[in-house]
Amino acid sequence: MSSKIFFAMIKNNSPRVKAIQIPGILLLMVLLIGSCKQHKKLPELTSRDISHVISKMTEIMVNDITNPPLAARFFSYSCLAGYEIVSQNKKKFSSMHGILNAYPAIKKPDSIGGYSYQLASLLAMIETAKKMQPSGSLLNDYEESLLDSCRKIGFEDEVIKQSKNYALVISKQILAYAKADHYNQISNLSRYTPAKGDGYWYPTPPGFMAAVEPNFNSVRPFTLDSAAQFQTLPPVIFNAAKGSSFYLLTEAVYKENKAVNPEHIAMASFWDCNPFAIQAEGHLNFGVKKISPGAHWMGITGIACMKANKNFEEAMQIHTIVSIGLMDAFLCCWDEKYRSNRIRPETAIRKMIDPQWEPLLQTPPFPEYLSGHSVASAASASILTHYFGDNFSYKDSVEVSYGLPAKTFQSFNAAAEEAAISRFYGGIHFMDAITNGLHQGTKVGEWVLQKIK
Repeated sequence: MSSKIFFAMIKNNSPRVKAIQIPGILLLMVLLIGSCKQHKKLPELTSRDISHVISKMTEIMVNDITNPPLAARFFSYSCLAGYEIVSQNKKKFSSMHGILNAYPAIKKPDSIGGYSYQLASLLAMIETAKKMQPSGSLLNDYEESLLDSCRKIGFEDEVIKQSKNYALVISKQILAYAKADHYNQISNLSRYTPAKGDGYWYPTPPGFMAAVEPNFNSVRPFTLDSAAQFQTLPPVIFNAAKGSSFYLLTEAVYKENKAVNPEHIAMASFWDCNPFAIQAEGHLNFGVKKISPGAHWMGITGIACMKANKNFEEAMQIHTIVSIGLMDAFLCCWDEKYRSNRIRPETAIRKMIDPQWEPLLQTPPFPEYLSGHSVASAASASILTHYFGDNFSYKDSVEVSYGLPAKTFQSFNAAAEEAAISRFYGGIHFMDAITNGLHQGTKVGEWVLQKIK
């Protein structure tokens, strides 16, 4: 019997209603009111809200000088926490259980109700980042401001409370999955010592920093069989003799830097993304705040989602898959870096051509081959092209807050190719590291998509 018919019978003093006692009527009214309350439409969140969380995570990474592989790790697990909640509440989106290596069946809490799964998704990202990032507690203030904003658009306190409880349950399980990826065991491995020999990498000025993440290839991949799955051609072997293949590679970097091409200089600066940059002033060195390559591509992902009007759920899925691609791309790249252990152009040019030479960009503290930016950019471009198409133009404004102008690209692949060649223009990579890096990154991106599908 519908509520309209029931109340009409009451109004007409129907004999059928006389048999119903007053407590029964009250019970029905309570149920009806409760039902209305239960189905009250919650405010909708958007892809922009996901981008805000990514931006806050990036700010903390800049503060902590988080290295590129580790930044990808933080992004991937935080996005997985958010995506897991989406997959538990929307049948269109599958859980990563059975897809990612060793990914567990994440349990949905049956005892928690009355939540917003979208808000819980954002909070799960934040809670995971708070625990994983060294200065993650800085996200507390952002979380409070987010919740204040939610109250202003209509979220009730009980909904916020239940959403937070849901987020904590999922984040705890994702953190357990992260803890089992072996990263926390790296500190127990032997300290890296640079190899001796003319052709091997050695720490460069001005910081002479120790090698970054030499054992990163021991971390569990998300989709790869191993970090060595997509080994590329070996690098051109060091040879200081004039006319040798390696000498010609080195000379090409030197000549490019001497040419002082304004367009190339602008490209190099736009894609610098070196969190280890140091500025020397007199006898003192000062850190320069810059984001990592992965953070730049996560920012591009957010821009694309907003331009294409992707809804919250679609955007969460795309951010998650891009972050997974970044993680596996850095695993492949770092595996090769410390296998080939090749000298950087700065060291080679000073040995072979010009003892006073300095690159346009500061040389990062790890071996040269392959180019990390080339691998990460190609992997990200492959994934984003799958979701948005090959001719998706966008304006990259990711680093405007860091003093760089916005720049328009006609496709993700065009951006990836520019990001890669910028390392040659900046004087920090040889050309074979760039060409083969793009090849490896594309293979990783295609593999990730194949596994996810």
